[in-house]
Amino acid sequence: MAGTATKGNPIREISLMRLLSIPLISMCGGWLLLASAAMAVESSAWKTCVGIATSPDDKVTACTAAIDAKTETGNRLAAAYCNRGYGLTEKRDLDRALADLDEAIRIDPAYACAYTNRGRVYAFKKDLDRAIKDYDEAIRIDPGFALAYNNRGDAWSNKGDARRALADFDAAIKADPDLAIAFGNRGFLYYRMHDFAHAIQDYTHEIKLSPDALAYINRGNAFRDADQLDRAMEDYGEVTRIAPEDARGWRNRGLMRLFKGDNKGGVADYDKALQYDPSDAYSWNNRGMAKKHLGDKKGAIADFRKALALQPNLQSARDGLQAMGVAK
Repeated sequence: MAGTATKGNPIREISLMRLLSIPLISMCGGWLLLASAAMAVESSAWKTCVGIATSPDDKVTACTAAIDAKTETGNRLAAAYCNRGYGLTEKRDLDRALADLDEAIRIDPAYACAYTNRGRVYAFKKDLDRAIKDYDEAIRIDPGFALAYNNRGDAWSNKGDARRALADFDAAIKADPDLAIAFGNRGFLYYRMHDFAHAIQDYTHEIKLSPDALAYINRGNAFRDADQLDRAMEDYGEVTRIAPEDARGWRNRGLMRLFKGDNKGGVADYDKALQYDPSDAYSWNNRGMAKKHLGDKKGAIADFRKALALQPNLQSARDGLQAMGVAK
C-alpha cells in the first residue's frame, strides 16, 4: 500500500499489513491432547491430525485418514473435523473448511474452538456478521477463550467499530497476557487511531512474546510516523536480519535512508528489495529518485520507466522523467 508523494520526497511505501487472527491449534485442542494421553494406543494419523506443529497439508491428510478410519467418535471425531477445517482454512479452501467445521459443531455443539475456527472462515469470506456471531457463541461457551475475543476484535475492527474492537483486544489480553497476536492487533488499531505511543508499546510487547518480521515492520511504521526515523530504521534493519528475503525490510529501511539524505545507502537497500520483489513499482520509483540525486541519470531514467511499466499512473515516476527532460 502506498501513501502520497510529497514535494521533494519519494513515495512513502508503507508495509502495513493487517494481522490475521490465527486460531492456534495449541489453544483450541490442548484438552483433546490431554484427554487422549490416557489411551493406550493412538494412531499416528490422529497424533498428526491434532499435532500443534503439523503443517496445513499434513493436517488435512492426517485428519482425513483419522476420519476415514471410522474409529473416532464424540469429541475426538469433532476434533478431527475441526483440525481438518483449520488446515483447509490455512490453504484457503474455505468452502470445504466450512463444511468440516459445520460437521464438528454438529457432532459437538459445545466445542468452542470449532465456532472460533468457523468464525475465521466467515471472516475470510467477508461475512463479518456471521463471524461475530460464531465468536459470540465461542465466548458464551468459554468466557475465558482469549483467542475468540481477539478474533472478534479483529472482526469489529474490520467493520470500523474501534470501540468494540479495543474492548475485545483488552479482554483477550486480560484472559491471556501471553497472546502475542492480541497485542499486535491492538497495536494496529492504535496505529490507525494515530495513537503512535500506545501502538509502539503494544508492538514492543508483541515482539517480546513473538519477535517476527511483521511485528518489527509494524513497530517501525509507528516509529516512522512518530518522526522517530532512527528507531524505525533499526526495526526495519532487524527485519533484514531475521527475514533477509522479505523485501519489506529492505525497502522500508531504504526509504528511511532516503529521508535522511543517504541516497547511496538507499540505492543499496532498494537493490536488495528489488532482488526479492521485482514487481514493486514504488521500489523502482524510489531507487530512481535516489539515482537521480546521485547524478546517475541513465539509471534513474531506467528505474522510472520500469516503475511506469508496472504502474502506468504512478505520477512521481512521470514527474521524475519530466524533471530530467525525458518522455516516457
